[in-house]
Amino acid sequence: MRLTSVRGVKILLRKYHLHPSKKMGQNFLIDEEVIKKVIESAQLSKNDIVLEIGPGLGVLTQELAKKAKRVIAIEKDPRMREILKETLKDFKNVEIIQGDILKISKGWWVGGVQFLISNYKVVANLPFYLTAPVIRQFLEVVEVKHRASACGGEGKDEDKVLIAPQQMVLVVQKEVAQRICAKPPEMSILAVSVQFYAKPEIETFVSKKSFWPSPRVDGAILKISAFNQRKESAFNQRFFRIVKAGFSQPRKQLINNLSKELNLNREKVKDWLSKNNVRPSQRAETLSVEDWINLLQSCRIN
Repeated sequence: MRLTSVRGVKILLRKYHLHPSKKMGQNFLIDEEVIKKVIESAQLSKNDIVLEIGPGLGVLTQELAKKAKRVIAIEKDPRMREILKETLKDFKNVEIIQGDILKISKGWWVGGVQFLISNYKVVANLPFYLTAPVIRQFLEVVEVKHRASACGGEGKDEDKVLIAPQQMVLVVQKEVAQRICAKPPEMSILAVSVQFYAKPEIETFVSKKSFWPSPRVDGAILKISAFNQRKESAFNQRFFRIVKAGFSQPRKQLINNLSKELNLNREKVKDWLSKNNVRPSQRAETLSVEDWINLLQSCRIN
């Protein structure tokens, strides 16, 4: 049964008495060339662990399993589990976990068991409505060590580390991918947020005809790589406080937004901006990530 044909997908769904869920944004990828491009973009090796979000019917999962050492597929829709058991039965290196990735990635707990992996890549044909929250979840995973004491207080403590993925390759909405990869003077708070942590780039655009059912808009293959563990948590918090203040009213000048939102004297804000080669009349969309970092490093805020 070909999962890259509308007929094959319909037959499989009919067998399990299912229909695509609009609520869950189920638009199944049926274009072999797009799937091939996703795999190429991920640059997989036999040593790679892949975390796939929303495997759906398993068409992308099958190709990932052929290339990677291990595939962990997180599927929110419990109805899909039986289908995945059928379509992935020949792949012993695939683990299917039924759960919500937004909840899993917050605490990395699945079924009462802590879910810890490192040196992994995220690959997914994401429901378009999930793009921003999923990317944010993984970008905000800072390398954190926490201690687990042995019973009775005896024995050696163990360090457990949560880290960001090596890279993410995602099929997302075209316009969202373009916003994420934007440069000044077309920056948004989404673009700043992603580019603060990593390097995003569009690999190629994807026609809406590559999915069934077809979404209303075209997609894109977005690659996010060169992840960095930015400064300590306090630095990150202060960074985003300034950025959010700057974008609070995007059509207004920076001097107005920053003085109002940060409760700072206008003259001090004017001097602060000028010292960083930023005109007080500029808007937030004209600043790069490095501009924001420079502003933070030259200003003391609580």
